[in-house]
Amino acid sequence: MRPKSPPSGPPASSLRRRKRQIASHLAVPPDALPGSLALTHRRCGKPSCHCADGQGHPVWSLTFMVQGKKPVENIPQPWVEAVRQRVDQGRQFKDSLAELFVLNAELLVLERKQQPNKNRQKRTAN
Repeated sequence: MRPKSPPSGPPASSLRRRKRQIASHLAVPPDALPGSLALTHRRCGKPSCHCADGQGHPVWSLTFMVQGKKPVENIPQPWVEAVRQRVDQGRQFKDSLAELFVLNAELLVLERKQQPNKNRQKRTAN
């Protein structure tokens, strides 16, 4: 069900302008990745390896959610920068979409406030 008239006034105009701005740049990046890229360190277990006394070997991993499960994929060192860029693209897209949803909610609230409320009028009349 669509309300009768969209909200009006400067706040509504500003929200709609921001929505148009976001929507004009909102395109799903075809190679974007979900999740996060993290660096950890692990020891290989060889007593003669330098990692036995130190921090360990660097291990990069990508963690993301799929059907309620959280797989972790190891990322080879040469891929790290490309994967980081793809994760950043995914995060930027997700943030833009979330902002668009918030703007829609704010417009709905303004619209609701600007609509006459027949129930409220009946209660005050009684």
